[in-house]
Amino acid sequence: MKTSEIRENSVEELNNKLSDLKKEQFNLRFQQATNQLDNTSRVRQVRRDIARLRTVINSKSA
Repeated sequence: MKTSEIRENSVEELNNKLSDLKKEQFNLRFQQATNQLDNTSRVRQVRRDIARLRTVINSKSA
């Protein structure tokens, strides 16, 4: 997910994407704890996408 793509969305859409990513992060953590996680790099990608979304949301609301 690129920052330029994120900035095109409204704050409401960004909040929806943020909640989806948080759910995915939760599921990935459970998979990792039970040794069922296949793609370990996805954890890092999701974490960084969450940070990108939060940064854009904060800049739009300020």
